[in-house]
Amino acid sequence: MPSFDIVSKVQWNEVDNALNQSQKEIAQRFDFKDTGTELEKKDEGIDIRSSSEDRALAALTVFQEKLIKRKVSLKFIDPQDPKPTSKGGSRILVKVKEGIESDPARKIIASIKDSKLKVQASIQEAQVRVSGKNRDDLQKAIALVRGLDLGIELSFVNFRD
Repeated sequence: MPSFDIVSKVQWNEVDNALNQSQKEIAQRFDFKDTGTELEKKDEGIDIRSSSEDRALAALTVFQEKLIKRKVSLKFIDPQDPKPTSKGGSRILVKVKEGIESDPARKIIASIKDSKLKVQASIQEAQVRVSGKNRDDLQKAIALVRGLDLGIELSFVNFRD
């Protein structure tokens, strides 16, 4: 029985490359000189620190531009609000979202069921598996899911006949 998986996976090597490029650009740019602006990858996400809130926001913009150039969707990142640091500076935590959470997964399954296509959809960990007897129905399901606006970047993998 043909099937495919709907996933939301980040290309971590491209995120790391964008982070490295951002660090190099910030080290070279004159408007970041003596601001103590740093970008650092941590377990909870990308940590941006600077001596002022506007420099931290400018560093976030540089990071976003590098992600776009490396063809990483900005739907994968979730910048938090700037928080003051103990030294009077500012800190922004940029969380990287990976996997399909339960609410968007339920919306995907509900829209597939409402479309009356002859396919079955089920949630498996952080992905949605769609299976059916007919390959054309699966392609219609892909087109349907592409049309949904869920605020996350989706890709379709493991297409099996």
